[in-house]
Parts: sequence; structure tokens; C-alpha cells
Amino acid sequence: MAKIGIIGGGIIGSAAATWLIDEGHEVTVFERDPGGRPASAGNAGFIAVSQIYPVARRGILSQVPKWLLDPLGPLAVRWRDLPATAPWLTAFAAAATREGEARTMDALAPLGRRCLADHIELGNKARLTGHLRNTGALSVRANRAGLDADMALYGEVAARVDVDYERIGAVAARELVPELEGAFAGAVHLKDFWIVTDPLQVLRHYQGFVRARGTLVEAPVVGVEAGAEGVAIRTGDGASARFDHVLVAAGVWSRRFVRQLGLKVLLAAERGYNTTYADPELKLAMPLIFAGHGFVASPFVDSLRVGGAVEIASPEAPPNFARARAMRTIMRRFVPALPTEGGVEWMGRRPSTPDSLPVVGRHPDDRRILFAFGHGHMGLSYAASTARLVAGMVADVEEVNILKPFDIARFNRGARGARTRR
Repeated sequence: MAKIGIIGGGIIGSAAATWLIDEGHEVTVFERDPGGRPASAGNAGFIAVSQIYPVARRGILSQVPKWLLDPLGPLAVRWRDLPATAPWLTAFAAAATREGEARTMDALAPLGRRCLADHIELGNKARLTGHLRNTGALSVRANRAGLDADMALYGEVAARVDVDYERIGAVAARELVPELEGAFAGAVHLKDFWIVTDPLQVLRHYQGFVRARGTLVEAPVVGVEAGAEGVAIRTGDGASARFDHVLVAAGVWSRRFVRQLGLKVLLAAERGYNTTYADPELKLAMPLIFAGHGFVASPFVDSLRVGGAVEIASPEAPPNFARARAMRTIMRRFVPALPTEGGVEWMGRRPSTPDSLPVVGRHPDDRRILFAFGHGHMGLSYAASTARLVAGMVADVEEVNILKPFDIARFNRGARGARTRR
């Protein structure tokens, strides 16, 4: 049994803690705001086996100027934050090639193939069942060119993971989701698509498991230091505790601890927006993906969420909720019955890397220090698989071939960490 400290109590940290506690380890999670609503609480709720493709895809750069000229489009950059985000944006542009797209899909495919089974296993460990629904989904396109692009993309996905998909016309799409009363060309029907009942409830369940079987400390972490007697975590109140292993899983704030540990990482706050309607009259039978506009509609058991978009900005910058309103306006072109009142707006900070690959692995110079962050849009989808990989590292039986593309070393070529290998 190992004594493990985890920095971050979002879905990645809580899932890893749950898996490790079930394997008999003594786990302490440090979270500055365990009752808050992080990115893992406000997401689309997908367990997206099919979404192994990166944000930086071939052809995207030709669309970026048009998007940037639209302050409410699917991609925005806060110009005042440009000096800080320029290295990330440069790497993002370099990744947006056919080769980069293929590398990311090849790397994520093992997670895509396992993510549903791992979520079922993680739920069983925490006695959580009934939280996963196989609803299917529609990727709705306004024109034929968009449908052609979707079919080409899912063809490449299907070469790597098991995806049951079909191109259908508008009439067939309306048979599945009658509320699609607006004009559109057709859709891709993703038949084996899963969604959780409510992502916040799932997060709270795993946090509750940690409280019951481990320790959850409500305090900001100000430092992490490695020494001969263990790895120490220091909190804002001056307390310090030592552990056999420390896992950094603090979302976009992980970069602070990476720097303290002598490394660097390209990690942006890829901010997303949504509007959630509690107990709405509008009941969609399945999620709707509006890929051409960069957002989705997620029907949970007791709510409907419309959200997405990409805004590269400082984590502390004030939200621009006009982006949430813009998504609602666009959705009404397709679903006129979307309510005009009553929704609650939200903004979250996705921890995103330029190549859409998470950072999951060890510190290159200290095997006691582990990383699990940077999942971008796929935090919930890959949380359980990441937890399994972390548990493997603690047990010294890591899945080396799967982990290699996620190694933090890709951001530290030619540089060594500050500590000797242990």
C-alpha cells in the first residue's frame, strides 16, 4: 500500500483517487474548491468513443481568420492575452496537419477503445450504476460539404476504433429527433454513442467516495517539493504532508506545479460556455452535435445543456457570456423550440494542449511524481482510463506503449528536470 497525494479534485483527480483507493492505497486529495463547478462539471457529458480526433485538424487554419473576425464564432482569442498564449497558438498551428491529426488519433485510439469499459469498472468500484446511457447522437450539418467532411472524418476514426455511423437525410434525422424543425442538409447518425445522466452528479459521487474511503482536504496547494523522505505538498495555510507518490491533476493550474518541478508544458485555458435548462419542456432523444458551429446540445435526465466553443484566454479573464447567447441563437435555426428564457449560463476552463493529447505519465527525473492533466474536451470521456493508467504507474506495471505519446517529455526535449532519477 502506498501513501498518495493528489493535487486536484475534478473528474481526473477524483477518478484516479477512486481507482487507487479501491486498490488499497491511502489517498489524500487536495482541492481548493470541492463544492465548485469545474470544467468536469459543466461539460457535454459524453463518453465519446468516436471523438479521438484533435481540435487542430488539417484545413482548420484556412478557417481561423474568418472565425477570429467573428467575436462570437466557434474560435476566439482574447487579444490582450496573446503574448502569453502565442507559444501555444504557434504549436497548435504546427499540429494542424494530416500527419499531426493521424498521430493524435493513433495515440488516443487505445483510450477510445477502453473508455466505456473503464467507466463501467470505475463506477462499480464506487458503487455507481445507471449513470451511463446509450442514446446515439446526430452530427447535424447545414450543407452537403459539411456532411462530406464528417463522413471522411468518421471514416478515419472507424479505422482505429469501433464506430457504428451512417449518413442520413434531414427527413430521417427528424424521425429520430422531431424537434429538428429548421432547415439543414442532413446528419451523421452515431449509433453507439454514450452520455452520462448528469456530469456534476457523477463528479459529486466520486468526490463522496473519496471523502468516505480516503481524505479530501479543502485547501489551495501552493507548492510541491521532492525530497529524500518523500514528495511534500504544501497548502496555503502553511501545512505540509509527505507522500510516496504525488499526482498532479489540477487542470489548467497544473502548469504552476510543473514549473515548480523544473519542467515546462504548453497548456492553455481553452474556455467553453454553456447554457443549462433545468427540467425543460424540450426533450431531445439524443445529443445533437453542431460541428460546423463548434457546439453541442446534451439532453441529461433532468436538464438540457447547450454549450461548446473555443476561447483561448487567461484563466482569470472575465467571462464573455455573449458567446453562450450566440450558441442559443444558432441552435434555434435548427431547433426553433429551444427556450428563450430560463437557462443558466456557465463558463469553464478546459486544460488543453496544442496537439489535443493529455499529459499522463511520470516526471522524467523522479518516478514518484505523476501527471494527469490536459485532457481538453475529453476529460470526462478519458477520466476512468486515465485513472487505470495512473494506478498502473503506482503499481510499477504501467502500459508503456499507450503512455508514450502522453509523456511530458514532448514539451521538454533537450532539457533535463531539476532532480535525479529515483
